[in-house]
Amino acid sequence: MNEEIRRVALVTGSATGIGRECAVRFAKAGCHVVVNYSRSADEARETLRLVEAEGGRGLLVACDVGDDNAVRAMLHTIEHEFGRLDVLVNNAGTTFFIDHKNLDELSEDKWNRILQVNLKGPFFCIRAAVPLIRKSGGGAIVNVSSVAGISGEGSSIAYAASKGGLNTMTRSLARSLAPEIRVNAVCPGPVDTRWLRAVMTPAELEQRTAGYPLRRAALPGDVADAVMYLALGTTLTTGQCLVVDGGRTM
Repeated sequence: MNEEIRRVALVTGSATGIGRECAVRFAKAGCHVVVNYSRSADEARETLRLVEAEGGRGLLVACDVGDDNAVRAMLHTIEHEFGRLDVLVNNAGTTFFIDHKNLDELSEDKWNRILQVNLKGPFFCIRAAVPLIRKSGGGAIVNVSSVAGISGEGSSIAYAASKGGLNTMTRSLARSLAPEIRVNAVCPGPVDTRWLRAVMTPAELEQRTAGYPLRRAALPGDVADAVMYLALGTTLTTGQCLVVDGGRTM
C-alpha cells in the first residue's frame, strides 16, 4: 500500500484483550496503528510487536485517557509521527465489581474514576482527535461500550451509568460531527478476557451465558469484528450502538 495514503488508527487501551485484537486487525487491514496503554507496558509492547509483524508502522503511547492534557499530547505525537488520523477506537475502560445492592461500597472516588475513564476519556480523545481526522479528509470513531449501558446491569451501577452515557454521547457526536466523521458504538455482553476471568471462573462464565440464545460469552475477536465493520466496512452507518451479546438483550 502507498505509504502516502495508508490510514492510521488509534486504539486506546490496546495492551490486551479487545484493544489488542482491534489493533492487530487494523494492521492486517493495512493501517498504521497507534497502541495506547496506561499501565500494562509489557503487554502493550507485545501488541506493538504483533502490529509491526503485519507490515505496518506501530507507535506506542502511554496515556491515561482520563487526563485531558495527556490526551492532547498523545494526539500531538500522532500528528507529528504520521501527519494524519483516520480511525479512533475508544476502548480504554475501567470498573469496580460491586454488587448493585451495596450502595455504600460505591464511593465518590470510585464513581469519579469510572466516569473519568469511561465517559470523559472518550470525549477527551474525540475532541483532541477531530481536527486531525478532519485534516485527513474524514474518518470514523468507534466507542467500545457495553450492554450494561442498555440494560442497567453490569459490574457496578457506576459502570452501567458510564456506558449509558457513552451510548448517548455517541449519538450526540454522530450528529455534531457529520458528515465528515461517523461515530458509532459497540455494546458487548460478557467478554471472555483476563479482566472478566479475574472475578469469574470459566464454569461461572459458562453458567452465566448458558441461557443466551447463542450460549456463550463474546471473545475479543467477536467485538473486533463489529469494530472493524463500523470503522472500515461501512460508509453510511452512524449514531448506532451495535449490540454483540449472543442474543442476551433481545
